Amino acid sequence: MTGGGFKVYTETIRFNTRGEVDFVDLTGRVAEAVRKSGIRNGLAHVFAPHATAIITLNEYTPDLLRDLEDMLERLAPRRGSYEHPVNAHSHLRSMLMNPSRTIPVVDGRLVLGTWQSIIFVDVDTHPRSRTVVVQVVGE
Repeated sequence: MTGGGFKVYTETIRFNTRGEVDFVDLTGRVAEAVRKSGIRNGLAHVFAPHATAIITLNEYTPDLLRDLEDMLERLAPRRGSYEHPVNAHSHLRSMLMNPSRTIPVVDGRLVLGTWQSIIFVDVDTHPRSRTVVVQVVGE
């Protein structure tokens, strides 16, 4: 790297969810963390430190969110036959999709596609207090 040197900025975002399946648009909060970091060029890594959570990049529209919920139900049904008690389907759903995403930062802004939002998906069985760690690295 050239210029002002390599920096790391970390911020934790806290919020509550309504339970299975809940979607939270984090785009604005992550963009704000990037702005506060002062980093002009680098990467923003968004990580959900939970065994029953997903971070995805996609369109944040009610119809697509319903389609995502339907897909998760088909792949890991709530009432499947599982060994793990109570919320096995929640854990299996989170294994199908990543708990983190990395997004380029250019000129101090997240580089997202026109229709992309950063979406937290809670796939657990009941409301929870959740955290997401945003780490911005670069110069």
